[in-house]
Amino acid sequence: MIFNLPAPASFNLPAVIRSHGWYQMSPFGETAEHGLAYVIRLGTGKVLHFTVHAESVGLRVDTSAPLEAGEQAELSSAISWMLALEQDLQEFYLLAGAEPKLTKMVERKAGRVLRSPALFEDVIRTILTTNTLWKHTLRMCRELTMRYGEPSPDDLSQRTFPNPERLASVTIAELTELCRMGYRAPYVAELSQRVATGELDLEAYKTSPLPTPELRKQLMGIKGVGGYAAANLLMLLGRYDYVPVDSWALKVVGNEFYGGEKVTPAQVLATFEKWGKWQGLVYFFWDWSPAP
Repeated sequence: MIFNLPAPASFNLPAVIRSHGWYQMSPFGETAEHGLAYVIRLGTGKVLHFTVHAESVGLRVDTSAPLEAGEQAELSSAISWMLALEQDLQEFYLLAGAEPKLTKMVERKAGRVLRSPALFEDVIRTILTTNTLWKHTLRMCRELTMRYGEPSPDDLSQRTFPNPERLASVTIAELTELCRMGYRAPYVAELSQRVATGELDLEAYKTSPLPTPELRKQLMGIKGVGGYAAANLLMLLGRYDYVPVDSWALKVVGNEFYGGEKVTPAQVLATFEKWGKWQGLVYFFWDWSPAP
């Protein structure tokens, strides 16, 4: 089945897909034509594979199975969220356009960050990025998907990201031994239980009226989510008030702004504080390449 979606004028699909490493994590994928691929389970229980490609006007969505009207509406909403189509970045572009280190990203119409259709997935993915190498993050995510995701009927090798109910039935021992999650296994298990039982409604955070500091506090109430992870998740929620400070941030900020000296997390935060509600996005898309 094929249908179309509108997209903002300031939108670049390949830039969103490659905004960060999520596109490398199962069940995300990138097509040969620089489109987005994903495997999803709809509310009706239907599992399908879909791709999104840019057209001269808007986006073309191809699905591996026909959809009822309600299913198409649900998938359209999911894709809009994944590609941040609802975001208005004009204010950010006006500010960024005056900064040489952000000029290229403005010209490319970058600025949107790829997201999973459900925040549950993004919390799990973020937890899997902490204190490890990227290749191990990819492996853990791949193991989760292949072992516990639902297969697409048209291609059994294509699987969904496991939903909270499925992961809630997996023991910590399995997550530790089969997915080799290490200390993250209890965090993933507890989060899955809380979401599956309805104790924690992560989807409500997408439209939460809470001020960003309060929302950050709630995110940090999730075991396994510290300051770095919370800042990343806030960015995925369209809240850019915080910079995700990790070892990479300490390194690049020290090199860029402090002549290669070692810096503290407080110095990293102070460096971008002037950008206000956009500081996380400024950090995320800053051109860290050395000046010619």
